[in-house]
Amino acid sequence: MTTFQRARSEEQREIRRRAVLDTTAAMLREMPVGDVSLNELSRRVGLAKSNVLRYFESREAILLELLDRAWRQWVADLPALMDAGIDQDAPVSRRGEQFAAVVADSLAERRVLCDLLSAQAGVLEHNVSPRVAARSKHAAVANVTGIAALARRHLPELGDSAPRLTAAMIMAVGAVWTHARPSRAMLAAYEADPSLTAFKLDFATALQDMLATLTAGTIARASA
Repeated sequence: MTTFQRARSEEQREIRRRAVLDTTAAMLREMPVGDVSLNELSRRVGLAKSNVLRYFESREAILLELLDRAWRQWVADLPALMDAGIDQDAPVSRRGEQFAAVVADSLAERRVLCDLLSAQAGVLEHNVSPRVAARSKHAAVANVTGIAALARRHLPELGDSAPRLTAAMIMAVGAVWTHARPSRAMLAAYEADPSLTAFKLDFATALQDMLATLTAGTIARASA
């Protein structure tokens, strides 16, 4: 734990902000979003809770900023992954399947991003000011736009429907992630009653199937 003296310059304030963000990011590598608390964050970063709130208006504001950080990193990594994973000479149906596989596999390796995306609308956007909400949504729109441009590059058949597909994909990520992380009680129920295991999802497999269906459907509607 680091103990900070009072920040007296803009540079010192920025150091505090980065410390809060980096400490929260480290916590997210250890625990789910729901377990990250301001009390534990304050203890780890070496600031009083009231001082943490001088730099961020709420726990959710911190997490929204980290969501954007993780999201932008994913968008930056996607072009190389798609260039390697999508055969531009393949038929559109095959490219759609490959696109879904690249997205699903890349997200399966990014637990923190998926956890934050799954909490975005239901949790993170509910305890922030309109200013922070708008800033976060502008960042999300920019990230969706970046992925849409990449999707259209590999799947030009999408046309103007690429942003709609990308937005649906992001919503699907949050939904599949949540259902692929059942509670201990549900895991016990699966173990006790094998007939229920049809509802037990593997995240990457379920997401790839859903994204492939969304992609094929969007292309079909665009061509119609």
